Amino acid sequence: MDDVPLRDLTDALATFATGVVVVTVREGRDDIGTTLTAFSSVSLDPPMVMVAVARESYVTEVLHRCDRWAVTVLSADQRAIAGRFASAGRPSARLLIASVPHHRGPLSDALIVDDGGAALECETRQRVPAGDHVLFVAEVLSVDYIAADRPPLIRFNHRYR
Repeated sequence: MDDVPLRDLTDALATFATGVVVVTVREGRDDIGTTLTAFSSVSLDPPMVMVAVARESYVTEVLHRCDRWAVTVLSADQRAIAGRFASAGRPSARLLIASVPHHRGPLSDALIVDDGGAALECETRQRVPAGDHVLFVAEVLSVDYIAADRPPLIRFNHRYR
């Protein structure tokens, strides 16, 4: 079987519209976060979600040490936040959202961006190596807020929309 060219694969996957989330975790005095499009509901009973994070990333390293974290489903007007959390060499998550409304989740102590579509606090139950990523399957501890009236930020054809 021939190998699938990486560019063909990324172009094919780009035709699938995905939501955009920011995952944040607090480790000691520092706050770490990243933008992800690999986020999914896994189970309703118990309530579980999954994120896929690059295996070699610092976020993965921290998520291996810290079980509790938060995910904010970004709304369409939060494109700049997605860009900040996706940039290479980004500073602490506190600095990335210092100018936007946010708060700490009471169960995870992770930063939660306000004004998204929804926010969840989660606790990792399984870590599954998957190629160049690690899947973090987590139980949803709480739904921090829901704002279903806000249109979602999506990624399609290599761009935020």
